[in-house]
Amino acid sequence: MDLFDALLQGFATAATPMNLLWALLGCALGTAVGVLPGIGPAVAVAMLLPITAKVEITASMIFFAGIYYGAMYGGSTTSILLNTPGETASMVTAMEGNKMAKSGRAGAALATAAIGSFVAGTIATVVVTLFAPGVAEFAVRLGPPEYFMLMVLAFTTVSAVLGQSMVRGITSLFLGLAMGCVGMDQISGAARYTGGKMELLDGIDIVLVAVGLFAVAEVLYYALYEGKVKESQNAISRVHMNRRDWKRSWPAWIRGTVIGAPFGCIPAGGTEIPTFLSYATEKKLAKGEDKAEFGTKGAIEGVAGPEAANNATVTAALIPLLTLGIPTSNTTAVLLGAFQNYGINPGPQLFDSAQVLVWALIASLYIGNVMLLVLNLPMVGMWVKLLRVPKPQLYAGILIFATVGAYGMRQSTFDLFLLFGMGLLGVLMRRFDFPTAPVVVGMILGPLAEAQMRNAVAIGEGSFSIFVQRPMSLTLVIIVLLVLIVPRLLQYWAARRAARHVPMAM
Repeated sequence: MDLFDALLQGFATAATPMNLLWALLGCALGTAVGVLPGIGPAVAVAMLLPITAKVEITASMIFFAGIYYGAMYGGSTTSILLNTPGETASMVTAMEGNKMAKSGRAGAALATAAIGSFVAGTIATVVVTLFAPGVAEFAVRLGPPEYFMLMVLAFTTVSAVLGQSMVRGITSLFLGLAMGCVGMDQISGAARYTGGKMELLDGIDIVLVAVGLFAVAEVLYYALYEGKVKESQNAISRVHMNRRDWKRSWPAWIRGTVIGAPFGCIPAGGTEIPTFLSYATEKKLAKGEDKAEFGTKGAIEGVAGPEAANNATVTAALIPLLTLGIPTSNTTAVLLGAFQNYGINPGPQLFDSAQVLVWALIASLYIGNVMLLVLNLPMVGMWVKLLRVPKPQLYAGILIFATVGAYGMRQSTFDLFLLFGMGLLGVLMRRFDFPTAPVVVGMILGPLAEAQMRNAVAIGEGSFSIFVQRPMSLTLVIIVLLVLIVPRLLQYWAARRAARHVPMAM
């Protein structure tokens, strides 16, 4: 009863006119920030920290929370319409969402993204409300061996599911892992594979890679291979979901939420693992005509599941932040700094020392999810009108948009060369059917996996047997082996069964 009393008190605080205004402003600004490539929620919150220094702490935290999960939805808009992810979390959405847009189903893709965000965000907020201390207590027991195997599972799943073959998927993955090695070594501090370029000491920026491989590559591929086709504009049909879309979307929303929420609770960070796992799950479960739409016309499950996983992860990430003081992403790290600016240190005692603030923040998540739905569903038709722009002008705008966004990050000419280099790489990969998603996964998770592996081996006193000595780590090892072996066995058995039924030639 105490919990519900505290939540009701939080709603009473969050529902004041001023706090509602801050929540609405945060959601609107967050959606706009998510649309712009290169300007993520972490940058937006960091830029606004000085402005809100004199704002009452509850209002400012509600405002920052609105930016946080608003940006996660906003990134899906340009991913679907322009194949330009505003955030790395939206890269998976771009794979199927943009193909849906090209098939005249942009409205359905945007609608399932908005509703999926609402469903997943609301369920994850209930998880935060009910299970924050308990879930965080379990998550903190996981150590480097478990984190490393979790990332190996992500590598395996992405390589096995995406692309025309596992060989191509693994090749793309190792290309991303190689890119992730560029820069300063996390443990020794030594410069690696920088070629003497000072700009590479901090590594290759993931936003540059994402925008280059997706947006710039899309433009260059169109100019080189599709530009001769006479087409004045993208096809547009309906802007709403039909009954079949609803039937296919709601299981994907639930599965995405179930996949995403636990990852938010684990202090390992990132929305990339759950979104890719959700996509892989939906692709595996699809059958018949639905499966054939993946990678061709665009499958709505490939948008619904990852978007739900993304928003569930983002919301549940507040659990380790509030209860342990552990940020699991760049944005939660900036939010941690915002708390500290007000003299508040998130941790196990926060629910006692700042009870009003915490429960007002949690209540604002419920309010913010409704605001995002109300803001974005009516705007689906407006966003879809972007597709009425003729393709040459549209793609020119995407290229300018991506270039300005990339240059605005550090005002570096080197970044522009890197951006267009990634664009050319993306064209080559698309031309020869190499999936681009494993490159990004390898680049993001490679350095984290390396650090966790080193820490795990150090715990095992130099022995790799540490990965099979701990129950959770051993379980993940078995799952990885099953992912690698079972599909091959199923294919082998299916081939033998088919060969048995082929009538012998007379």
